[in-house]
Amino acid sequence: MKALVTGGAGFIGSNLALALLERGASVVILDDLSSGCASNLPASTRAEFIHADIRDSRRVRDAMEGVSCVFHLAASVGNKRSIDHPVRDAEINVLGTLHVLEAAHAAGVRKIVVSSSAAVFGELKTLPIREDHPVEPDSPYGASKLCAEKETLAFGKLHGMETVCLRYFNVYGPRQRFDAYGNVIPIFVFQSLREEPLTIFGDGEQTRDFVHVGDVVQANLKAADAPGVRGAFNIGSGTRISINGLVDRLRTTMDALPPVRYAPARAGDVRDSLADIAAARTAFGFQPRIGLTAGLADYVAWARREDFALAH
Repeated sequence: MKALVTGGAGFIGSNLALALLERGASVVILDDLSSGCASNLPASTRAEFIHADIRDSRRVRDAMEGVSCVFHLAASVGNKRSIDHPVRDAEINVLGTLHVLEAAHAAGVRKIVVSSSAAVFGELKTLPIREDHPVEPDSPYGASKLCAEKETLAFGKLHGMETVCLRYFNVYGPRQRFDAYGNVIPIFVFQSLREEPLTIFGDGEQTRDFVHVGDVVQANLKAADAPGVRGAFNIGSGTRISINGLVDRLRTTMDALPPVRYAPARAGDVRDSLADIAAARTAFGFQPRIGLTAGLADYVAWARREDFALAH
């Protein structure tokens, strides 16, 4: 199999590219390195890197040559970033996705797995969240990912492609570097390693469903392998923890933490999150395997190595 991974130098994309190579696939990685890292690129004769932006339709078309499956992960990610830069968010997440879909259709690609987000739901009305929960995003990011989903599924219906959208909850794990716009876990871990105070926005009792990147990679591979599967599916752990509870877990994992301070809640942040993953389990056998305690230990070990390397 020859697969294209857009955003393949990024956090999730690079983990997925490695897993594909371990399976014996040939992999084309398309990434502009705006948030991905060249050090994430695999050293393999079966891996080809194309340094390009998904908004460049010609380069995207070139990357599709001979590809049978596309994993589309390139995106502008995060509520706060989208609020600060809404036009850029839409250009990448909506128009960029359309370039990928058009090129895939022209190349006769069989399967497209698109990375979406639980941000499409907005503030929750019921827990756990099923796929049929109302979609009322509270940020430009959630709105752009919802639009990308709708475009993806429409392309599938129009052109007979198997299109799958995976709605990630809070993904964490190795290769997730510090980003002030990013997930709370890398922010807290790297701030702790640098002995900087941690900031909790709101009262800390808001809850999140944290899912390890290894389980997200598994979901992508299983969705790609499953014949005839189409639609949007939640990808989470099926468990939740408060941010205060996360701090307690990190304190145990890291032995000690810097002081914790509280700040006003941020616009666009939902109060609670918990995925119902039954649909993904039924459709393509998705089953999370890495619990939060083991996952945090895994991530902290990686972050310590990364922080040491950056310091030297």
